Amino acid sequence: MDISFIDETSNLSKENLEEVESLLQFAADFLKISEDTEMSVSFMDNAGIQVINRDYRGKDVPTDVISFALEEEGEDELPIIFEDAADAFPRNLGDIMISTERAAEQAAEYGHSFERELGFLAVHGFLHLNGYDHMEPDDEKEMFGLQKEILDAYGLKR
Repeated sequence: MDISFIDETSNLSKENLEEVESLLQFAADFLKISEDTEMSVSFMDNAGIQVINRDYRGKDVPTDVISFALEEEGEDELPIIFEDAADAFPRNLGDIMISTERAAEQAAEYGHSFERELGFLAVHGFLHLNGYDHMEPDDEKEMFGLQKEILDAYGLKR
């Protein structure tokens, strides 16, 4: 899977980025995502993610992670179908935005490492890009169970 990283904070180490990439590649293999799939991950501060949260979700507060799934159809949207070009374009899952400030705050609050929280948020966003949600109790149980299964199998435990 091709993952583009954008670090607007310039606070993440090379190791942080490599670990998130390794974890997302592991999660993609876990979900049997095709290798010709693309996505992006942007790291930002609380102010940056607050603007996105306000503009796209109507919530004027910073949050930890936001995902924009390109394959998810919005209300009144038509699906994009390429009849003769099934393999012409790589699959693009969408974009994940993570606040590194919120990740650090939550790591301290939950008593685990920043790296664990960053990985948790990346997998959480990745599952959203792949159609998982936690709006209903059954969906939450499925998503959080899968999230824990991936993190545990990778070795990133609390």
